[in-house]
Parts: sequence; C-alpha cells; structure tokens
Amino acid sequence: MSFISLRSRLLQGLILALIGLTFYTYYRTTASEIQQYAFVRSYNRSSFYESVHGGHANASSSDVPSTLLSKNLSDNGASSPTLVNNASHNPSPSGNLSTVITVISASSSSSSSTSAGLKLPSNTSTSTTTTTTTTTTTTTTVAPSTAPVIDKDSARAIYSAGHTVAIPERCPDFGKFMDLVIIIMSAPTHFEARTAIRQTWGHFGQRRDIGIVFILGSTNDPKFERNLEKEQDMYGDIIRGRFLDSYSNLTLKTISTLEWVDTYCSEVRYVLKTDDDMFINVPRLVSFINKHKRDKNVIFGKLAKKWKPVRNKSSKYYVSPAQYKPTFYPDFCTGPAYLMSSDIVHNLYEGALNETFLKLEDVFVTGIVASKLGIKRSHANEFLNRKISYSPCNVQRGISIHMVKYSEQFDLWKKLLDGKTKCK
Repeated sequence: MSFISLRSRLLQGLILALIGLTFYTYYRTTASEIQQYAFVRSYNRSSFYESVHGGHANASSSDVPSTLLSKNLSDNGASSPTLVNNASHNPSPSGNLSTVITVISASSSSSSSTSAGLKLPSNTSTSTTTTTTTTTTTTTTVAPSTAPVIDKDSARAIYSAGHTVAIPERCPDFGKFMDLVIIIMSAPTHFEARTAIRQTWGHFGQRRDIGIVFILGSTNDPKFERNLEKEQDMYGDIIRGRFLDSYSNLTLKTISTLEWVDTYCSEVRYVLKTDDDMFINVPRLVSFINKHKRDKNVIFGKLAKKWKPVRNKSSKYYVSPAQYKPTFYPDFCTGPAYLMSSDIVHNLYEGALNETFLKLEDVFVTGIVASKLGIKRSHANEFLNRKISYSPCNVQRGISIHMVKYSEQFDLWKKLLDGKTKCK
C-alpha cells in the first residue's frame, strides 16, 4: 500500500507541475502581447503631448512608441483610440525606429475602451480608461490677393512667355559687342526661303558684330516638327516661340521677338525685324547704323501716315471698332522691315502685352504701342519694303527689298557684290 501511495503522490506532483508550466507559458505569452500595446496606460501624458507639439524634438527615437496613434470618432461623438502601424518609419543609425504620432482631437468629454483598443482573449480581463479631449480652433486671416487684373482683350491674356528653343549663344554677352541683330520672321514650311537667305545675305551673320536668326512658332504637324528639329540641329539659328505659327499670330511672333531681345540680347545697338521674303542689303544697313549710332528711342523704316482701319469684315485686314475705335491709325513703320534702337525694346515688349490685341503687327507694335510710349518713328528712304526692278544700282542703294523669291535671292546677291557697276 505504501508503494502504491508513493506512486500516486509522484503522479499528482507531475500533473501539478505540468499544469503550472502550462499556465506559466500562457502567462508569459499573453503578457508579452499586452505589453506591446500597453503604452496608452503607461506612457506619460505630458511627455506625449510635448512630443506631438515638438517639445521633445531632440529626444531619442527610443522615447517615442513605435506606432502611429489616431483616434477614430464614433457616431455618438466618443473617440476610441486605435493603433495603426506606421508604414513610413525609417530605422535610425542606432537601430531604433523613428516614429510620428498624430492626434485627432474630438469634442467628447469621456470615452470607454479596452486597453489600446485591442481585442483580448476571452479569459483575459480588460481595463477601462477615461480620456478627456479638448478641441482647439485656430483662425487665420488671409490678406486679399494683390495680383494684377489682366484685361481679357489684352495681348498678355493670350501670350505665352518664353521660348522652347532660345539659342542665347547667337547673342554672346547679351550683344554687348554687337552692332546689329537681324531677326527674320519665318514660317515652318518656308525651308527654301531660309536656305536661300543662309546662302546669300545671311552670310553676314558670321561677323562678330552681327547676328542673324529666324523665329518661328509651333505647329500641329509632327512631320514639320521633325524637319524643323533636323534643321535646327544642322544650323542652330532658329528661335521657337510658344505660339501657334499662323498669319493671325504675327503679333504674337513680334512680341516673342521683343521678349527674346529683352532677355538674351538687350545690349546690342540695333535690332532689325524683317521677313523671310526680303532681301537685306546688310553693308548698306551697317552704314546706316553707323550714321545713326547716337540715336535713341527711335524706330526707322518706311513710315505709313494716316492709314484708316479696314471695317470690311471679309478683308484679312479687318479691325473692329472694339479693337481700335479712332478713325486713323497712329503713324507706323510697315512690317516687311524696320529698325529699332535697343533702348526701346523692354518698354515696347511690356507695353505690347498690356494693349488690346491686334493681329496687324506693324500697326500694333510700331504704331499704337510706340505712340503711347512716346517712341519716335522715323522715315528712311533706304527702307523700300516693296518689290522693285532688280537693276544693280537699285539693289545697291536700298536696304530692304520685298517679295523676293528663292531664286531671286541669288540674283540680287550677285548684283549686290558686282564691283563693275558704278552707281551715282
């Protein structure tokens, strides 16, 4: 009997030990899970709010719980703390996790929840906490906008500043050592016209004191764009403005020209604006500039006086009374070619942007805008701006000849350089 009693006691002790070990293991596991989320009760309240408002900006990352706390508002206004893993934390050099704590305030006076909002096992007791939150409202007064109001009819309302291709290298040192830059209005399809100019009077652009470039807008044709990119890679003499290239946008093209000079070539002495169907007698033009090198605040060209706006709606020169009401235009220099002293370029550019848009670029820029700015427009006989008979003397006397075809450029170029003809 004693042997049987001894075995019974040993078996009972073993069973009790196994039960104890089981409870101990379960306790350790449960305690570890609870400890991971129990910071709501154990974390110091003042330290928590200081960390939210930057009071412990220099505290180590180990002082901040490695979770993101947000309070989700329930339908009845109570707030139940919910723990959300912080996906954006980064390990610090010491191995601790850098964590951000966000607090969303609610207007409830109290709330009841389980510790850290965790769903605990059914045999684990829960603790109830009461939290009081306060809502703080900050009112910020914003000053009214002081941005200038843009007139919807002004050129500024439709003009896009800047250039997609600028080639500032064509005017080194902002034109400080240059007497002249010639900017030629061209169209995307006018490759032959540009080629003829490059092979004739455009050769003067190789001089250090003269720059010669073309200006174009954008197109909606991918084929033209590819061809223009190849042409630009070959010659590097094309400026591209931010406007659709069309006859109606010639004024925008001229404004873009003024912006380019103002930005990249402001110290050049003179600027000639011309078209790609023009023959320019550059030597005669240089002589003209040297004669007028001290003149300021002036535009030279073929002066048009007392021209009336065309009110016929079927004409491409039609201008409505809303665009320009007076009976006569101010005196202006006709568009095929005119020469500007560089000191007027900035004011002319800004003035054009603020004026009611008009598609007749010469009337608009050298007439309406220049008149309002008090810029002098001076007639020069050398600016022919028309088609003439191509005798060597006519070619050598004039500065600008209009309506010149591709083949004619070479003929005029030969007559310009003809040293045999003696003209009075």
